[in-house]
Amino acid sequence: MEFSENRFKQRLLAGDLQYGLWLGLSEIFSAEICAGAGFDWLLIDAEHGPNDLRTIFAQLQAIAPYTSQPVVRPPQGDHVLIKQLLETGVQTLLIPMVESAEQAAHLVEAMRYPPAGIRGVGSSIARASRWGRIGDYAQRANDAMCLLVQVETRAGMAELDAILAVDGVDGVFFGAADLAASCGLLGESNHPQIVAMIEQGLSRVAACGKAGGVLCGDRELVGRYREAGARFIAVGVDSMLLAAATSSLCASYKGGASCDAPGSSY
Repeated sequence: MEFSENRFKQRLLAGDLQYGLWLGLSEIFSAEICAGAGFDWLLIDAEHGPNDLRTIFAQLQAIAPYTSQPVVRPPQGDHVLIKQLLETGVQTLLIPMVESAEQAAHLVEAMRYPPAGIRGVGSSIARASRWGRIGDYAQRANDAMCLLVQVETRAGMAELDAILAVDGVDGVFFGAADLAASCGLLGESNHPQIVAMIEQGLSRVAACGKAGGVLCGDRELVGRYREAGARFIAVGVDSMLLAAATSSLCASYKGGASCDAPGSSY
């Protein structure tokens, strides 16, 4: 059985622009429906979505027949949890709340086998190597791992250059909602101050030859972030799309007063 290349990482290295969708519903059917839409990547969210190892595993299987590439966001950057996720076959992780180069370096190590890292060796009994059927998995796995770190606080922004200098950090994702809260602007992820900080951050990431990313549902802002250097952009969230569509349908029959539409802040 052949080794599965990380096409998401390959395209980041090539400088391609990739559009994605956030998956927070923790449902196999909806994950597969979204996979069939044609997005370049799909983010399985276990930080804010009700996902665990088994639901992530099932969604990976549902997405696998499609061209969309899976990215997983664990609730935290714990090396034991990272090991378990990698054994399910995940190759790209988005780690929340990274605020220092030391933290980023530890995450790089967690995703790599010794001597380059601290990942435990046990893939022969895991999906990652297709239960030992990919004979050279351990020899090739390190190069296929893709680490995206989430910078989403004032402290993280202050350490951005140091984080970017860490070898093995492939991309930086800017979390607008948490960054706004960190700056005393809770609920104002599209505030001009936050937008400017993210644009500057994306430019700094691009200048280092790495990939910058954001989640944004505002088409105009997506264009601005793209111009600033963003290369992986999530443009929607499954739960919010469902909420908006059902509210709109209800309102079309009953009137908007009784069927309030959800907000759009990420």
